[in-house]
Amino acid sequence: MPPTYLAISMNSPSSVALVCHPDTPAAGLWSIRVDLERGADGGLRLAYRLEGDLEALRIPEAATPLPPERLWAYTCFEVFVCKAAGEAYREFNFSPNGQWARFDFATYRGRVPAPVAPAPRLLIERSAGVLSLVADLEVACLPAGELRLGITAVVEHGDGHHSYWALAHPPGKPDFHHRDGFAVVLKAPTP
Repeated sequence: MPPTYLAISMNSPSSVALVCHPDTPAAGLWSIRVDLERGADGGLRLAYRLEGDLEALRIPEAATPLPPERLWAYTCFEVFVCKAAGEAYREFNFSPNGQWARFDFATYRGRVPAPVAPAPRLLIERSAGVLSLVADLEVACLPAGELRLGITAVVEHGDGHHSYWALAHPPGKPDFHHRDGFAVVLKAPTP
């Protein structure tokens, strides 16, 4: 079954709910929502909101540095970005400890060097039962034109297992790199 796409226009905030992959249980985690907004300059704001029993989860603290190449192996919010046509895509990982990483791919999991671009601005807040992370990506971080996004999260639970969350899951095991998971169409900004 082909994926269903959600279209987002410039300056039109939208909110989406991520769903847990059916093979990865998520006890104690109630929801993950993401508010999206494309600015007039073409930049992108992603506001992730995880709700649940935070004490039952492993959430990296600011004082705990992680290997940048493996932020996805811990609780981490992610976005995958590609042009509407073509195979190349970009992955951003945002950790609750304030670290971030960017990876560029020419083909499915075919990683290539990433050009220098501005760092995303991150704002992280934690309160009773809520972890929020806002990531602002400047237009220079994004390919030009209409984009497709895969919006995802990895959550590490207290017992060490992970649950995998996405707006859309392709068939089979969790695979955020699969194009069928890139379920948001982000319209190009108009001058």
